[in-house]
This record gives sequence, structure tokens and C-alpha cells, in this order.
Amino acid sequence: MKEEELIIKNILKKTQEYDRMLSPFACRTGDYIKIKDRHSVYDEFDIRWPFEEDIDRILYSKAYRRYGDKTQALSFFQNAHISKRAIHVQWVSRIARQIGRGLNLNMDLLEAAALGHDLGHAPYGHVGEKALNLKLQEKHFGFFCHHANSVRQILFLERKGIGYNVSLQVLDAMLCHNGELLSKKYEPDRNKTLAQFWKEYHDCWHQKDASLKLKPMTLEGCVVRISDIISYIGKDIEDAMSVGILDRDALPQDIVDVLGKDNKAIMNKLIGDLMIHSYNKPYLCFSDEVYQALSALLDFLARQVHHHPVLQRENDKLERMVKELYDVYYDELCKGDDESDIVQFVKKMERGYQSADSALIVSDYLSMKTDTYVLNDYQRRFLPRLHCEKLSLL
Repeated sequence: MKEEELIIKNILKKTQEYDRMLSPFACRTGDYIKIKDRHSVYDEFDIRWPFEEDIDRILYSKAYRRYGDKTQALSFFQNAHISKRAIHVQWVSRIARQIGRGLNLNMDLLEAAALGHDLGHAPYGHVGEKALNLKLQEKHFGFFCHHANSVRQILFLERKGIGYNVSLQVLDAMLCHNGELLSKKYEPDRNKTLAQFWKEYHDCWHQKDASLKLKPMTLEGCVVRISDIISYIGKDIEDAMSVGILDRDALPQDIVDVLGKDNKAIMNKLIGDLMIHSYNKPYLCFSDEVYQALSALLDFLARQVHHHPVLQRENDKLERMVKELYDVYYDELCKGDDESDIVQFVKKMERGYQSADSALIVSDYLSMKTDTYVLNDYQRRFLPRLHCEKLSLL
């Protein structure tokens, strides 16, 4: 036997040993399902474990690099220490792997899904998402949600439309990660098929609030979903305090008594309680006390921070800015203006992409943009440029 074949055989043996050590409720490496044909011309020789391939495809994608200039909840505050999208996905990954180690789940699947879950977020987070959702409805295309757009980014838009051949389990966890929806119990849909996944993905684009009804197919997907909430709940509150829109003594005492008063305490309590009450179970759940406190804390965060008058006023401006840019890009695309960046974007994509609905193409193009790009392009297009005259000294 050749040395290369022997090495591959030993690597395969290690994956089988790893699978045997996992919880009976974990997703096995051997259960890995490719979305595209495994013998696709885009596949190459690789000695990495399958879900490791997914991690690297996400890490090296252009969409992942754009995390660096996309903000989280507080989009317009100039503060280097408030949460950005890039650090948020790393926190989700760290929390998910911490929970996964305690519950003996598939660590590579957890990491890949966590790192990729927000790839499809629009500039300015949920504000940009709302704007694109309204524009797609206006154009009679359907709806926009960043969950489905995350799948679209990695699968259909990367590499000029070739995409990356990421696994069904990772893509499903990304599609179903809804971190705005708290549940008492997180139980996976273990009977989900590839056909069902495609239907759910399609429904997210064409049925209102379809993403609110989804359940991940793996327990790892459930972990990523709750890790999203754990990662931002305390940090959004601390960020709001740091920029002065929330008082440090504002947290209700009944919540503090259960979860603690800062991000570290809240995270430790939530992670510990979840692991204790989910250990050796085919689902995830909190204790009744912690679930009620977390639910109350999410309501508090929505009222006192996300719907704060200062944020509402500034977010309205950001939403209007994204909508106006959408209209400009849409007009340029429909006119076929060769001088337009969006027309050049389409020309560089795979030929099949060019037949996509114009409303969706503009959504793709705009959702890819970073906060800074959108702001600069808006200023370039809508604000006057000041030109200084030379001062005559004669």
C-alpha cells in the first residue's frame, strides 16, 4: 500500500474513533452530507476531516472577511470597544464549543456553523435587513432574512457564483440559527431531508416569517441557535451602558437575582444551567427559573436598548440610506449602465447568475457591502462635494 493511501486510511480510522466517542445524540462525521455532487469538479484532494473543510471554506470566504466592517446592534456609535459582527461570531463559536464539549457533541460542526451563521447579514445589521426586506416586497420578489442569505452567500455567491461545497448540516444550522427567537426547549428535526432543507430555504425567500418556523436538523444546530442569544444578550446591555443610553443600575432586580448583573455572570449562568439540564438528553433546555429570567431579560433589552429613542431615530436614517441606494442600484442594473459597479459585478459572475431576478441581484450586491462602503457610496451619490477655489493674492 502506498504511503499516501496508508495515511488516508489512518485519518479515516481516527474519524471513526471520534464518532464512537460522541454523544448518541451528536452528529457523526460519517453522517456528513455534501449539498453538491461529491465528485464535483470543484472538489479536490483533502486530508482534513469533512467538517474541518467547511470551517476553512467559511474562514477563507470573502463574506467572512467582510465581518470586519459590519457592526452589531449599535451601528452608529464611534467606539472601538462595542461589539462588531466579527467578534460576535467568534463569541458564538466559543460559547457553542464550550457547550458542545460538555455535551460531547461534534466540535467541528459547531465551529463551522457558528462562524458562518451571520455571513448574510446586511450592512448595519437588522436595520439593513429590514430595509432589504421591504424593498424585496416592494419589487414583488419576496422577503429578505439574513439566515437564508447566509446560505446563499457561501453556496451561490462566493467565487464569482461558483460557491463553496459546504455540508447540509452546516448550511441547515446557518439557516435555522434564529437568535431572536427564544424557546423553552430546543429539539432537532432529525428526520429532515435534503429536499426539506431546500424547501425551507426557498420558503424563507417567498413566505413571510418562514424563518421563525424552522428547527435545525442536528443538536449542534440547536446549540448554535441558543449560543447566538447567549453571546449578545449581556454584551448588548454592556455596550448600551458604555455609550450612555442605559444606566448601570437599570437591570430589574428579579433578573439580576437569577442571572447576575454583568455579561460574565449572565453567560456563566446561562451556559451552566443549559448544560446541566441538557446533559445526556436529545434536546436542549434551561431550568424554569433561568428560562423565565432570560425571557424577561430579552424583553428588557428590546424595550430599553433596541427600541431606545436615540437608536430608533438614527436607525431610521440608516434604513432610509440603504433603501435609497437600493433604488439607485436597481435603476442602474435595469438600464444596463456599463459604468455602474453593479453591472460590472453581474458580468464577473458565472453565466447562470445573470438570469437571476433583478430585485434579488440588487439584494445580493447590497447585502455584501460593509457599513463603511455603504456610507461612502451614499455620500458620493447623494451629498455635494465641496471644491475649494484658489485664493488670489493679487
